[in-house]
Amino acid sequence: MAPTHHQAIASAKTTLILGGARSGKSAYAEKLAMESSRRKLYIATAEALDSEMRERIVLHQKRRGDEWTTLEIPLAIADAIAAPAHQDAVILVDCLTLWLSNLMHYGWNITETTERLAHSLKQTEAQIILVSNEVGQGIVPDNALARQFRDEAGLLHQKIAAIAESVVWMVAGIPTFIKGSHNG
Repeated sequence: MAPTHHQAIASAKTTLILGGARSGKSAYAEKLAMESSRRKLYIATAEALDSEMRERIVLHQKRRGDEWTTLEIPLAIADAIAAPAHQDAVILVDCLTLWLSNLMHYGWNITETTERLAHSLKQTEAQIILVSNEVGQGIVPDNALARQFRDEAGLLHQKIAAIAESVVWMVAGIPTFIKGSHNG
């Protein structure tokens, strides 16, 4: 019997999970990772800069439980993915849009850093699950910084989706399989 879409996605080397706010992206990504026999590594790109974000981080940590090792890496995620110590893991990166925001905030070269991420995704032996917010389906933002962020997020998603074996679109907690098939 051929595997289901979900089974094929769960075994993919690199999976990109996109969706809007509160679409179920993180929970689905965690479910996929838990199905892997590899050790679980969570790369958190969020920084706890206010009480609301601290509360979100605590809730995510409680939901994941003790099976996970968490690394808080707001910028250098490519280095963590490429690290020899992580090659036997399933690595969940949550989330790329916060990572992009951090790059912009700290003045990192987005094109160069995205290329480093793409290279690490191609070279790693780890299983990678990346979560990101789709922000390009709303109105055109009214300021240059927001338009730059929207454009950079779209370019980032295109680059990662081209590399990923599977791409999942989340809507209301339901996965829609964009790339990757039950035929492998």
